[in-house]
Amino acid sequence: MKRLPCLDLGALCMQLVSLPAGIGWLTRNQYSRTLIQFYLRVEKNPKTSAIVKQLVAEGNATELQKYFGSRMEFGTAGLRAAMGAGISHMNDLTIIQTTQGFCRYLEKNFSDLKKRGVVIGFDARAHLSSGGSSKRFARLAANTFISQGIPVYLFSDITPTPFVPYTVTHLKLCAGIMVTASHNPKQDNGYKVYWENGAQIISPHDKGISQAIEENQEPWPQAWDDKLIDSSLLLHDPYATVNKEYFKDIQKQCFHRNINKETNLKFVHTSVHGVGHKFVQLAFKAFDLSPPFAVPEQKDPDPEFPTVKYPNPEEGQGVLTLSFALAEKDGAKIILANDPDADRLAVAEKQESGEWKVFSGNELGALLGWWIFTCWKNNNRDTCAIKDVYMLSSTVSSKILRAIALKEGFHFEETLTGFKWMGNRAKQLMDQGKAVLFAFEEAIGYMCCPAVLDKDGVSAAVITAEMASFLATRNLSLSQQLKAVYDEYGFHITKASYFICHDPKVIQQLFDNLRNFDGKNTYPKSCGRFKVSGIRDLTTGYDSSQPDQKAILPTSKSSQMITFTFANGGVATMRTSGTEPKIKYYSELCAPPGNSDVERLKKELDELVNALEKHFFQPEKNNLQRKTE
Repeated sequence: MKRLPCLDLGALCMQLVSLPAGIGWLTRNQYSRTLIQFYLRVEKNPKTSAIVKQLVAEGNATELQKYFGSRMEFGTAGLRAAMGAGISHMNDLTIIQTTQGFCRYLEKNFSDLKKRGVVIGFDARAHLSSGGSSKRFARLAANTFISQGIPVYLFSDITPTPFVPYTVTHLKLCAGIMVTASHNPKQDNGYKVYWENGAQIISPHDKGISQAIEENQEPWPQAWDDKLIDSSLLLHDPYATVNKEYFKDIQKQCFHRNINKETNLKFVHTSVHGVGHKFVQLAFKAFDLSPPFAVPEQKDPDPEFPTVKYPNPEEGQGVLTLSFALAEKDGAKIILANDPDADRLAVAEKQESGEWKVFSGNELGALLGWWIFTCWKNNNRDTCAIKDVYMLSSTVSSKILRAIALKEGFHFEETLTGFKWMGNRAKQLMDQGKAVLFAFEEAIGYMCCPAVLDKDGVSAAVITAEMASFLATRNLSLSQQLKAVYDEYGFHITKASYFICHDPKVIQQLFDNLRNFDGKNTYPKSCGRFKVSGIRDLTTGYDSSQPDQKAILPTSKSSQMITFTFANGGVATMRTSGTEPKIKYYSELCAPPGNSDVERLKKELDELVNALEKHFFQPEKNNLQRKTE
């Protein structure tokens, strides 16, 4: 959705509370008055309506500013915000308005929408104080489509996010919606959109949908009565069919069933209070693996996420404390952790020292890339077939797949950050008859099966388990095989982190300073002792490595992203997050095969990152909050 101008609600509130009942709205602050008046007229959720009425009665301009200062922006990631009242939060009204706009946009793009329909899934999130929940939002969205004569395939129960894009392609639907905030804090929710190709939307669809939402703010008749869908012939439940077909499809990636049946390797799985438990258990069954031990305190969905500070396995060992304890108790050597909507996967392995190693997203990407290519090669004896094989990763992820591709002879491509880009590119390649074996991003997202054109933590979990079981028959651990991959294809040392910043002006100024470092329109020539040899700015479209100095990858002025290449072979990217108040950085130092001085490489990268933080981020000057473990 478009960002609306800030509202000056102070005078409005003061005058509202001083007026007798029935006086009406004031002529001052016309925009603010009209907006709140409209909201209270159309909002039928008694909890969120009561919140706004109370704030107006109290004259609480500060809180009203939070609720009405700006409307949520609909982008390629859809919506993601806290649940609560007002136009800046996820609630019944904003879900209805968003779905009305999306519905009208789909009607313009698909003449057969009323024949094909859409799919809607949801996770287990809920927000007691505002009455919002993923299931409630999903039902309201379904009601919107059904009211217009459009078939809806609404999952009857919680489901992993990857099941929605799978259903879009499997049932040949026009679009899909997943109501989830993935690994965000408990108060958040989201609205994720997929196109008919099974991939997340990219521009210009986001702009078209956003415009349609602006044009459909008034709730349609019966928009609030979601009970109407229960008796509608247009409502279908894909739960049983998709569960059956999905697990049948991912079995195409099972290559060592006999080893799976006999392995003594034990696994622990946590769904971190999300949806993943049942589905990972079923995936193990589909691969003939014994079920993993489930962390009892975390296996059932709980919107409060009571055992973790952040429900995000990417945050590291803090999220895995209970998993470590269960693994020690039951003698398991490998931990598999999904985020709450089960589209990401973190993996940890017990080392010979007794300590646990949590693999980074880049390290697991290296292992899965090696494994999936090895399985493909062993099952495809036609040497000519490799010319049609592809792997993908995002531009901020490790370039290890590029190194493997160069040596083995298949194709590697990098895309912009996010699976929306990898999913759409994978579909283009598949439509050309190419085989896209694997795609990954460093943020623990993996596409291991072409049946799902998005990251999928369920298939990634079971494929990782099969890989580990196979390696165990060779007396190899995952850590040992990772070293073998780096020995063969070259060490790729990576380091990534982030700073938290809630002030958009500070973020803008930080990146503006980098673009005007030594005068107007001049980028840094060095970072401490490290000489800068190349710059790519995907916000402005500048790329110093290209003859015309124009970037090849798509650019976006709505997000910040600058990549610095250094003379020592290091690469560092700074970018803003599309869903969180973070400025992220990603760094990598690559060495050719044979350079086994890992400690020297790590030291060099640590020094580069320290310089990056000191000279480019300037956390003290910009009041940035560091990542806390």
